[in-house]
Amino acid sequence: DRTLSDEAREPAGHLTVTAPVLFGHMYVAPAIVRFMQQHPQIRCTVLLHDRTVNLLEEGIDVGIRIGPLADSSLVAQGLSTIRRVVVASPAWLRERGGAPMHPRELAHADVVQGRVDGPPHWSFHERGKAFNVPVAPRLAFNHLAPAVEACAAGMGFGMFFSYQVLAHVADGRLQAVLEAYEPPPRPVSVVYPHARLLPARTRAFVDGMRREFDGLRL
Repeated sequence: DRTLSDEAREPAGHLTVTAPVLFGHMYVAPAIVRFMQQHPQIRCTVLLHDRTVNLLEEGIDVGIRIGPLADSSLVAQGLSTIRRVVVASPAWLRERGGAPMHPRELAHADVVQGRVDGPPHWSFHERGKAFNVPVAPRLAFNHLAPAVEACAAGMGFGMFFSYQVLAHVADGRLQAVLEAYEPPPRPVSVVYPHARLLPARTRAFVDGMRREFDGLRL
């Protein structure tokens, strides 16, 4: 009772948060710093993983997820959406006569992958139906950041989440192509286990993340 009463005045205690690696580095970690500056009695451990973490089994209080939520034991609150985009260097596109008109043109084009174990195709939508285009990477990395830089340097087309190339598109180093054929946007959510009495620190964190992402273009 005393703990609940104390938290009613000021959220306190330890909070464990998980998020995808690059998204966590770019967006979640800075948001957590600002959150903790506002709540000096909260301690926080942040775990960045590019895998689906089981919050209950691994003792994690709250997570940031990209994509549909399949686990019914969790509560999800939407923060934003992100797109899956194809990009290339504008100069490289000009050298090859401009942007492709249809995804099928990528089947014989130079492409860069941010995963060495990535699927042998890229997925698109046309008239509400999904279809795949086979791709054979000319260059593949086991990390996204160098793959983005390779695309900006003119090594070919790359398919990434929109937030991963947002800065490069904004400064003109990359250009989005085939936008009319993009798959549906994926949700970004803050998730936490069902609980009758949610700790004040978790409630404060969820509310803080919703404010941080409100209106943020990803």
